[in-house]
Amino acid sequence: MEPVRLNKYLSDMGVCSRREADRLIEEGRIRVNGQRPEMGQKVTDSDEITVNGKPIGEKAPEKVIIAVNKPVGVVCTTKTFPGEENIVSLVNYGSRLYPVGRLDKDSQGLIFLTNDGGFAAEVTKASGRHEKEYEVTVNKEITDNFLKRMAKGMYLEDLDKNTNACTVMKGGTRKFRIILTQGMNRQIRRMCETCGYEVQTLKRVRIMNVELGDLEEGAWREVTGEELQTLLRSVKVKPTAEQTAKTQERSTAKASAEKAVKTAEKASVRSAAEKAQKTVSKYNKKPAAKNGSGSKYIPR
Repeated sequence: MEPVRLNKYLSDMGVCSRREADRLIEEGRIRVNGQRPEMGQKVTDSDEITVNGKPIGEKAPEKVIIAVNKPVGVVCTTKTFPGEENIVSLVNYGSRLYPVGRLDKDSQGLIFLTNDGGFAAEVTKASGRHEKEYEVTVNKEITDNFLKRMAKGMYLEDLDKNTNACTVMKGGTRKFRIILTQGMNRQIRRMCETCGYEVQTLKRVRIMNVELGDLEEGAWREVTGEELQTLLRSVKVKPTAEQTAKTQERSTAKASAEKAVKTAEKASVRSAAEKAQKTVSKYNKKPAAKNGSGSKYIPR
């Protein structure tokens, strides 16, 4: 293989995100051929690499992306804090995954977990401007002026940053939906506070083309098939051979199932038609007439 940066290599191997790899390098917890590496150092698969003294696997794991409905109170980190549950332990996937981006502890909703470093890097890149949609409930009645201020964008003093213009839709007396293409820390809460409102509930319901739908709180599902292909195309990440094969397999299975349904429907229609025809034929028969003596005769 061609030499690649150590943080990318670790990310591709599913060890951690690139950002986390940089932190591990700075903390001296990684060794390359027994030596402490420099930031930005390049490696190949012939190098012996250890993390916390343990060698990483020789073969990269199959890349996976899962969608999780994070409950309130769960933190989006791989770190463990006393008295808190993190998103990784909640999912308990079985192999190492890490969260893509963040969703604050007080919020609920959709977040991705993955071992695909390239995908994670593209989704969290500030220049990507990928859509994320939220349902929000605030503490008092929403006004037209509030909606206009939120949509126009504003200056957030504590971050010393301006928010971009966004889409805001009223959903009720105290509810609204908002679609952001930024990822500032607690952005929606800060925007509402600037307008004199307080967020009571906040749920992320969509990231790009992937929707939360009816996924139960605390549950997760794998992103697969055409949904996965569309997601990867939107961040310009090429799907792996395994992901493409899975998509084709699902498409074939779906087509077979749809064909079976149509065949069953046709058979059902034929059966119903045959029954109806029998009924029609029964009533089309001329009934036998009776004469006064009780003997039957058929009119000519």
